[in-house]
Amino acid sequence: MRTLIVGAGATGGYYGARLAEAGADVTFLVRPARAAKLAADGLNVRSPLGDLHLPDPPTVTADHLGEAGRFDLILLSCKAYDLDSAISDLAPAVGADTAILPVLNGMSHLDALDAQFGAERVLGGSCAIAATVAPDGAIRHMSELCSITYGERDGSRSARIEAVDAMMRGLKFQPRLSDVILQEMWEKWVFLATLAGATTLMRAAVGDIVAAPEGTALIEALHAECTIVAASSGFEPRAIVAERARAQLTAAGSTFTASMLRDIESKGRIEADHVIGDLIARGQRLAPEVSFQVLTAVYTGLKAYEARRARETA
Repeated sequence: MRTLIVGAGATGGYYGARLAEAGADVTFLVRPARAAKLAADGLNVRSPLGDLHLPDPPTVTADHLGEAGRFDLILLSCKAYDLDSAISDLAPAVGADTAILPVLNGMSHLDALDAQFGAERVLGGSCAIAATVAPDGAIRHMSELCSITYGERDGSRSARIEAVDAMMRGLKFQPRLSDVILQEMWEKWVFLATLAGATTLMRAAVGDIVAAPEGTALIEALHAECTIVAASSGFEPRAIVAERARAQLTAAGSTFTASMLRDIESKGRIEADHVIGDLIARGQRLAPEVSFQVLTAVYTGLKAYEARRARETA
């Protein structure tokens, strides 16, 4: 299975490196500067699951992708704010039988991919990994948690999803083929929006918020608003999932934060519209009787951060 990994950053780089380590036919679609860095130093992964050095990882830049032919699978793990450019870049790799596996947060990327390539080519997917790109260009994987979930959006067990599953097995991450991938993507979105919303609004970890007056109530109210949107969309989180999420989101002493907070603290770009804005828009359309006051306060804060960042970097 010819697989194109869009990007060689923390997420795509890690999963792609582990696939390449196992002998999979993997090519990384990267920008020229990253291609030069990988050509000089190789792709390095530092991980609790074992370090890895690929001395000559196969790479291609967007301007030469058309020469590489079509791919069977495209793993898309970019940030939401880079989605439009990623779609344009990867288009030459998409053929009649290509499957696209996006592992972005939220749901609106499915609409964009469907519109460009057709829903029949787009799988459902999500991942959970704590990783970053170190200053020297290496991928630093920070915990043994490293999962990727995938499935046909209609819940079927197609030949192509079985082939994807077979390729993912036995590697240094936890793969899982899901028959309810859209349900799981919504459940992850509810959890992530609550975590990102609370920790960015309060500029604090979960345990710090819980320790503050009415902190637990704020997190619970935010989780309830996110849940209303999911339920109104036909994907109410399952009871056991919701209970587990609430326990994690209100754990005393927890140092848990969202990557969006870390992005803000490093003055980086954030996925405000994809993770929070789109959730509010769906809620206002499907549950107009609900005010979504906490989500709106979160979104206002995130957009204010974006405005300030734009002003200060102009």
